Amino acid sequence: MSLYDIPLRTLTGEPASLADYRGKALLVVNVASKCGLTPQYTGLERLQQRFADRGFSVLGFPSNQFAGQEPGTAEEIAAFCSATYGVSFPLFEKTDVNGEQRHPLYAELSGTTDAEGAAGDVQWNFEKFLIDASGAVAGRFRPRTEPEAVELVAAIEAALPA
Repeated sequence: MSLYDIPLRTLTGEPASLADYRGKALLVVNVASKCGLTPQYTGLERLQQRFADRGFSVLGFPSNQFAGQEPGTAEEIAAFCSATYGVSFPLFEKTDVNGEQRHPLYAELSGTTDAEGAAGDVQWNFEKFLIDASGAVAGRFRPRTEPEAVELVAAIEAALPA
């Protein structure tokens, strides 16, 4: 199954898929509003602003699977992200990234290895998966990798459409 074929829902409940972003490089991130890593929203938004006109988008997937750090409703999540971090990138419905109810997108992504060669479950909030413009997974960056880390920015630049 192509990543483009997996059905998604936006934060407002509208049907969507990664096919809506075909031809763009994407950074898929499981996000949370009450996490020690939540300030990464700032760097994610800067990446969005920096690369959007070159065929790139951050896609945020709120998840409440790690210590209940995303307890809000869709409306609360949207308001928090907008008011606190000025988030302009797309957000999707609250998503399970691990376990029996793992979303099919994350079932596919979790097979991707990180820089140390480890695959498997998402470790925590703000784990990042880079998808290149052809729809292939181009990298996995663990939660503590800052959005503007040199290695992540270099990978984004390499994944941008020609």
